[in-house]
Amino acid sequence: MASASAPSSPASDHGPSEVTTLLGRGSEFEGKLSFEGTVRIDGKLAGEIFTDDVLIVGEGAEVSAEINVGAVIIEGTVHGNILAKRSVEIRTPGRVRGNITTPSLFIEKGVVFDGHCQMEPNGSNTAVKGRPGAAAPSAGAGAGPAPGAVAGAAAD
Repeated sequence: MASASAPSSPASDHGPSEVTTLLGRGSEFEGKLSFEGTVRIDGKLAGEIFTDDVLIVGEGAEVSAEINVGAVIIEGTVHGNILAKRSVEIRTPGRVRGNITTPSLFIEKGVVFDGHCQMEPNGSNTAVKGRPGAAAPSAGAGAGPAPGAVAGAAAD
């Protein structure tokens, strides 16, 4: 287990206050991961991830999974579809290959995103899970400024 540097600060959409579980560098996990709180993965994980809370994929981590979470912060590599109820943040040097469905998306300059994105309001989570490519028809169809940012990030 590990704790963040500011354990007394409350969690926000921009960063968790405390990591409750850590899958460290050099570790490997295969299967279904379900958790409460904030989990940070710095190793390798293959399978499925479910939570209403926060997942952090650290730099150097390799995740091949279908991800269904409250929020996710990605600095490592993710292969698989992501359904996030609150937000997805992809930070440098993150790499995502798969479709993303979320109401809030942040992509830093320099990341790699190869897939489709569907941004939906908080109340209407129609899951893309099990329907690869389902986000394609609405990508860029009046979703506001985020599709332009996604297209720019993917083109770099």
